[in-house]
Amino acid sequence: QVQLVESGGGLVQAGGSLRLSCAAFVYTFCNYNMAWFRQAPGKEREFVAAIGWGDDNPNYADSVKGRFTISRDNAKNTVYLQMHSLKPDDTAVYYCAADRTTLYSRNYRLYSHWGQGTQVTVSS
Repeated sequence: QVQLVESGGGLVQAGGSLRLSCAAFVYTFCNYNMAWFRQAPGKEREFVAAIGWGDDNPNYADSVKGRFTISRDNAKNTVYLQMHSLKPDDTAVYYCAADRTTLYSRNYRLYSHWGQGTQVTVSS
């Protein structure tokens, strides 16, 4: 079983930064591909970024490319999402996802494990 716990969300002004963390409680974290998704009220869950176990080729949604960075620390069983130049459109609940076989997919249905989400609110 995999448990994912997100943290780091909050309220920030437009142009500000936040760093989200996702702690994975699993014995073999390095075997899992990780991703961040977000969901705004009334909208479908949206892909943000993904990273493979080897951390060699992260993948980003066009809307966040150049502003967000996904990274992982396999020694700490943690994946991060560093967010800069935040915009009001980035306001959403951000979810961490994990899967052993799905890699870089933008389809949230393919990920087996999810965290509870952390709220990010960007004020204008």
